[in-house]
Amino acid sequence: MTESIDVLVFGSAIIDFICYTPRLPKPGETLHGSSFQTGYGGKGANQCVAAARQGSRTALVAKLGADSFGSDYLRQLAAEKVNVEHVQQLEGQTTGVAQIAVSEGGENNIIIVVGANNSLSSNDVTKAQSLFEKAKVLVCQLETPVSSTETALKTFRGISILNGAPAMENTPPGLLQLACIFCVNETEAALMTRMPSIDTVEEAKIAVEKLLHMGANTVIITLGKLGAVLGNTTMKLEDYQHVPAPRVAPEKVVDTTGAGDAFIGALAHNIARHPKGKLADLVAAACEVASQSVQLPGTQASFPRST
Repeated sequence: MTESIDVLVFGSAIIDFICYTPRLPKPGETLHGSSFQTGYGGKGANQCVAAARQGSRTALVAKLGADSFGSDYLRQLAAEKVNVEHVQQLEGQTTGVAQIAVSEGGENNIIIVVGANNSLSSNDVTKAQSLFEKAKVLVCQLETPVSSTETALKTFRGISILNGAPAMENTPPGLLQLACIFCVNETEAALMTRMPSIDTVEEAKIAVEKLLHMGANTVIITLGKLGAVLGNTTMKLEDYQHVPAPRVAPEKVVDTTGAGDAFIGALAHNIARHPKGKLADLVAAACEVASQSVQLPGTQASFPRST
């Protein structure tokens, strides 16, 4: 019998190959890096582990390759106390990988090859029906097939969070409408709303308005060191809320990789544990977790544990 689940994540699992370098390379340029490490990533697994480290009972529905990377990842998820009953290794498939470059200032660029993640299907929602019935919060992203994500969101009856990453320039309106909360960062929001950039809180509020008009119910746009902006369909633009982030001294910023996933995982945990809490307060607590993660290297390795 499946135990009660706080946070269910339907999404990706990817192995990270991380190169640390003084600065990010220009197109066509080769740089000497300072160090290299492998890590466990993929937005789905990241967000699941972030929630687990905050104290949530979590479960992941995902696909891995039948290779050494996949076997290692499965053991790692179990060590993080994630329910892996529906994390499947597929013969003839490779585990997803991400090539990540991180500069001394903590900026990064990322290339992903999703591999087995492309095989996550609507049928996997049916197979994991018991988890969908018992979970309090569902988290999805866009690193796996959109049709499967739509099925997951349609099936779930609790509070759902869709992280619109990687961003789609033409996001299906139905996908936005299905999620209770739609969350993106400033770069993703700019692409989706066709704004040149989002550099200020006021520009973020305009983007929230645009995303709500596109079909979203509640929108959260994360702004890095500026915190986050949130709004919903019952609010006017002037009432959208800005939630500041804790200040982190520039010299303490080590690696921003995965900070957004730390935020999403912590937000899902906060909603599951405090379903009647004010969203702005739950977002503020998630910003705190994200601000801690940028002060350590790596992705999942940087996620703080609840004390």
